[in-house]
Amino acid sequence: MSSIVIQTEGLSHSYGEGALKSQILHQLSFHVNAGEVTLLVGPSGSGKSTLLTLIGALRSVEEGSLQVLGEELMGSSERARMHIRRRIGFIFQSHNLVSSLTVLQNVQLLLQLKEPNQSKRVQKASELLEAVGLSHRLHHYPDELSGGQRQRVAIARALAPEPELVLADEPTASLDSKSGQDVVELLGNLCRDRGSAVLLVTHDLRLLKDADKIWRIEDGRVASWQPDPSQLNTH
Repeated sequence: MSSIVIQTEGLSHSYGEGALKSQILHQLSFHVNAGEVTLLVGPSGSGKSTLLTLIGALRSVEEGSLQVLGEELMGSSERARMHIRRRIGFIFQSHNLVSSLTVLQNVQLLLQLKEPNQSKRVQKASELLEAVGLSHRLHHYPDELSGGQRQRVAIARALAPEPELVLADEPTASLDSKSGQDVVELLGNLCRDRGSAVLLVTHDLRLLKDADKIWRIEDGRVASWQPDPSQLNTH
């Protein structure tokens, strides 16, 4: 049975103060299991990205319970949140690769704190890049890669420190249908092999068939969702 890596109960969040206060998340209760790819879908402005920043310990929890990797984030200190962030891999739409570094050097970046031996860092980074199909691009720079290849480097970099949880925010938004599905399938396979969990925020219904579980968020409220079979064939 899969262990739970994210568990929320009554999680709420607001922006602003007084008359300008706007509630973004309303009493959310859901969970994410280890070894699974979970999609969080919903329209723009529904609260997807806000929820991801809370789970990623990038902002403080205001109300309700949010447990990530067994740690309660409600009332947690910045030091505790930093400790949680080190156990999480982050993947974003914009890749955030360092343009002045090669593909191999980009993946090595997140290994420096965990692995002081340079030769071991190179070996591990090389193995990850081989796993994402880029062993022939080790010494290329990000500008020399396609969008899909850059996102594969971002996946390898996120997985380098062996995170227990991977958070991905619209990682396929700039990719065509085939590249996007390839990236999500690759990410899912790599994380399942390692027993990690993936929570992927997307509005791209083409990815639904690659998910183990789907949660839909709308107007700041979340519910388990089973799409119509016709939506799984969206082109």
